[in-house]
Amino acid sequence: MLSVYLVCVGKLKEKFYKDACAEYEKRLSSYCKFTLVEIPEVKLSKDPTLGEITNALAKEGEAVRAKLPSSSQVAALCVEGRARSSEEFAQLFSAAGNGPDRHLVFIIGGSYGLHPSVKAEADIQLSMSPMTFPHHLARVMLLEQIYRAFKINEGSSYHK
Repeated sequence: MLSVYLVCVGKLKEKFYKDACAEYEKRLSSYCKFTLVEIPEVKLSKDPTLGEITNALAKEGEAVRAKLPSSSQVAALCVEGRARSSEEFAQLFSAAGNGPDRHLVFIIGGSYGLHPSVKAEADIQLSMSPMTFPHHLARVMLLEQIYRAFKINEGSSYHK
């Protein structure tokens, strides 16, 4: 069974985000071994400098790297990534399930995104949209798309 990891910088606080994520995690249990890893977001001052942000992103990046399983295909969510249709996204799961890497890892950064080195080291740079979303909402959206990908690959009517 394919292992899907979601590595997120920051914890969900709002109940509605937690509830939505829990629902998709429950649905995914039939399709994959799902693991959620939350990395603490580095605390910044109220009005951080570019240097403070860069240092925080570097620390978060180190923490993210430490949680990545070996033999994995890594997708970093970032605005400069390539947007994919749901069908194209589903192909990532088909390929990963048939390949030597049985771990598919998605990384969502914190409020300031991901350190450039994390994005550069990822196998895939994925954009959800050219629009800006809160990173907590991106988690819900990504989980729904992961679930949708499995439904597409099984030929379900969920994806219309």
